[in-house]
Amino acid sequence: MSDWNLLNRFPRVRLLNGPTPIQRLDRLEQVLGERRRGVSIWTKRDDLMELGGGGNKLRKLEFLIGQALSEGCETLVVTGGVQSNFARLAAAACARTGLACEVVLAQMVPRVAEIYQANGNVLLDRLFGARVHLLHTGDDAGAFARGRASDIAAAGGKAFVATLGGSTPVGALGYVDCAFEVEVQSTEIGIAFDQMIVPNGSGGMHAGLVAGAVLAGKDPSKIKAYTVLSPAEACIAATVEKVNAVFDLLGEKHRVRGEELAIEGAQLGGGYGMPTSDMVEAISLVGRSEGLLLDPVYGGKAFAGLLSDIENEVIAPGSNVLFVMTGGSPGLYAYADALSST
Repeated sequence: MSDWNLLNRFPRVRLLNGPTPIQRLDRLEQVLGERRRGVSIWTKRDDLMELGGGGNKLRKLEFLIGQALSEGCETLVVTGGVQSNFARLAAAACARTGLACEVVLAQMVPRVAEIYQANGNVLLDRLFGARVHLLHTGDDAGAFARGRASDIAAAGGKAFVATLGGSTPVGALGYVDCAFEVEVQSTEIGIAFDQMIVPNGSGGMHAGLVAGAVLAGKDPSKIKAYTVLSPAEACIAATVEKVNAVFDLLGEKHRVRGEELAIEGAQLGGGYGMPTSDMVEAISLVGRSEGLLLDPVYGGKAFAGLLSDIENEVIAPGSNVLFVMTGGSPGLYAYADALSST
């Protein structure tokens, strides 16, 4: 059984209204017809959060902002790519909690058009009141963020630096919590999920889910991730390190090894943030069958992986599969050129 008491000793600021729902994608199943091979497709709607347009990063920010406030910080400095969902939600969470926010946006994707550099999440960063630092190609976002923290300290303030994606052990606690939440919901609806599908970027969400699953006595390989940032081998190594760091933070003796994790690079394509035809097809299919929005960087690629796994019977026919819908729909507006043919 899961034990929420493990998390209660960590400072936390509530940014979610409660558990996000689990829903079956009935219409998508109808559209897929025989192609779905009897697989029941469910989604954990982590896009359905009221703050900042919703998305998985809010779970991390509950613990990160809790940590920042407990340390007496007045400013949150966050790093990410230009179209960072983490930066957007950090800006929204700071507006809600009264913290100042600075977002440091690195050129992680070779897309220089104005629609990418100024629209989507970047537009919302500014609307939520964040100070936006849009770096040049080759600039070190981490060093810049640390420099801003030093400048703030020199002026008499105190800043908390949240690194790429908020994927620290503290940030990953948000998805330990989510793993426990899914266990409860699974019991309530009477569905045992044979497989969970997630994207893996900076790895904090996947690491938290794996740690939570292990603590709940579940097989970590049942949580399958599609890497969207780094090659599979590097992603596995980084995720193992993060999972074990979460166990250390919690004072638990559990450990995972790379061979226990299910991570694939089949949907990475040309790299982080680079469109693929399978991603575009997945976004279009879910949009036209369910009226739901997958994002082009994370969810679109992971859902393309789910569809491929069903088609190739990597997911056994007749299984129950749960896709974690991580949000990020503002990013669609920055990829209008890639999606215009759908």
